[in-house]
Amino acid sequence: MRKRPLRPVPQLLATLVLAGVSMAAWAAWLGWDQRYDVQPDGTSTGPYEAWQVIGLVLTLLVPVYWAASRRYVAGAVLGTTAGLTIAAYLDWSDDSTGQFMVGVGMVMMGSLAVTATACAAIASARRPLSPGARIGS
Repeated sequence: MRKRPLRPVPQLLATLVLAGVSMAAWAAWLGWDQRYDVQPDGTSTGPYEAWQVIGLVLTLLVPVYWAASRRYVAGAVLGTTAGLTIAAYLDWSDDSTGQFMVGVGMVMMGSLAVTATACAAIASARRPLSPGARIGS
């Protein structure tokens, strides 16, 4: 099996593009909603609704699929994780308690795990069969 040489420039470009797309998607889906909703029983929810987070995930699935299917897996994982982490930090850094860093860390670890899993699934599904290989063998 012949290995392709590493291509650092396309990987770096994919990383930067996905970081920018992730930050823009965060701003579009989550950046505008900063208000907590107070329920009649006195509890508060928010500031994000489930549909906003689902929209963010589905929006990011398109560029992640594009990058992972072209074997820019490192760029997809690192770019998406970095973009979401930076966006969360910038969005939440006005919190005076300092607890926002816990949330930023959770965004970083969660996006790293989910993006890596999605990229592994996409890259393995898109892997062509070797000549002479049979399905099921």
